[in-house]
Amino acid sequence: MKECVMCPRNCSVDRAAGERGFCGVGNEFVIGSADLHFWEEPCISGKRGSGAIFFSGCNLRCVFCQNKDISREIVGKKYTESELISKMLELQERGAHNINLVTATPYSLFVAHALEKAKKDLKIPVVYNCGGYESIEALRTLDGLVDIYLPDFKYYDEDIANKYSSAPNYAEISSKALIEMHRQVGKLTLDENGIATRGLIVRHLVLPSHREDSKAVLKHITEILPVNDVTLSLMRQYTPDFADESAPKNLKRRLTSFEYDDVLNYALSLGFDGFSQAKDSAKKDFTPEFNKR
Repeated sequence: MKECVMCPRNCSVDRAAGERGFCGVGNEFVIGSADLHFWEEPCISGKRGSGAIFFSGCNLRCVFCQNKDISREIVGKKYTESELISKMLELQERGAHNINLVTATPYSLFVAHALEKAKKDLKIPVVYNCGGYESIEALRTLDGLVDIYLPDFKYYDEDIANKYSSAPNYAEISSKALIEMHRQVGKLTLDENGIATRGLIVRHLVLPSHREDSKAVLKHITEILPVNDVTLSLMRQYTPDFADESAPKNLKRRLTSFEYDDVLNYALSLGFDGFSQAKDSAKKDFTPEFNKR
């Protein structure tokens, strides 16, 4: 990787020579956790768990990131490609409903190469779980390799995206990514047990004091994709436990029921189907423990 353009930032650093771009990732896989995970959407976790592989590093800099232990620093266990494939197959053997690649964006081209080799032995779907700030070119390398896309659509307002995630043109870039993901996998499909086999689930986290931006996000999604083709996961799990010291005052509190219910009712009025969260989802206990060695 001599000129990295894996994400929309187009840092163009020479990762092969040890240079690091915005995400901080080099030329090898670094994984903070790889285990069965039971706290995703019901159709992802099921009863046996999702085979979640949390990659270290991120191309966003969210001031409230619950995975900041691995998103800000490249810490964890280093994997070769063959070791990553073996870990996928091990999770399959342990009964995982799927292989859930969490924040693999800085590794997307490397992951595509690994999946090309792993797919002949994988009998379960592959989930690409990301922040939505994706390169169309990188997504196209995953076409036919990813079965389920699970992106965030975080913001509509440009100023909020820059302030909270250092993400220029977030809505524009994420919109194009969403359209490409939908082109590849289409509407969500479930098996006879209610487990996802293919399709698109879009996550949106409602933030304190930003219900109007949440509504703008939802309205925008209906303008770029058929609402019946989008399974929405409207998240209430925001907790201030992970907010940076520099985060604004509104992010130092929890979301109110009024704020969440207002956005949820708006989503229903637009015709969305999908998942909502209970108030008790806003706990730091649901964050995995990461291997920082």
